Amino acid sequence: MQLAEKIVDSSFSAVINAPIEKINIPEWAFNLSEPDYQACSEAHVSAAKTIGADGRRMSINVEVIGGNPMVQHYQEELSQPDHLVLTSFSDVFTPTGRVVIHVHWELSVKAISATQCEFTNRVVTHATEDMMRGLARQGIPFELFKTQRTPVSVDHNRLETPLFAASIERYALNG
Repeated sequence: MQLAEKIVDSSFSAVINAPIEKINIPEWAFNLSEPDYQACSEAHVSAAKTIGADGRRMSINVEVIGGNPMVQHYQEELSQPDHLVLTSFSDVFTPTGRVVIHVHWELSVKAISATQCEFTNRVVTHATEDMMRGLARQGIPFELFKTQRTPVSVDHNRLETPLFAASIERYALNG
């Protein structure tokens, strides 16, 4: 699937009160229970994990952002204890139909002291050619879609980042 215009590039950070040696973001992400996922945002509906056809781990997440349900099919692209990159061609259900966007989700930590880390949650979304054709059929200019989508996506990331950090901290300290 071809990528088109960038929709949003959003990044927020929060402190984790745990030494970097205890943090393993991929293990946290792929062992996150549904209630723990839901506790990280009011917009989080459901989460599950599976293995893709190519053998890579996948996280399937359902959330509602800006009133639009999304089903994300995150595939593991980079997996290191301090850095996880997931990508998804995500289904977004809008009032005028389903569109597919590409989401690049990057979670990382860096030590800021012997007992603390800085967690960064970065989300970059791109329109797909399919989405651009769908918007054009509906007479919706891309810039209008982007203008409406950006603040809700940024706000969602801003609110979930400290809750993800707290969840990673609990996982690091308690297993």
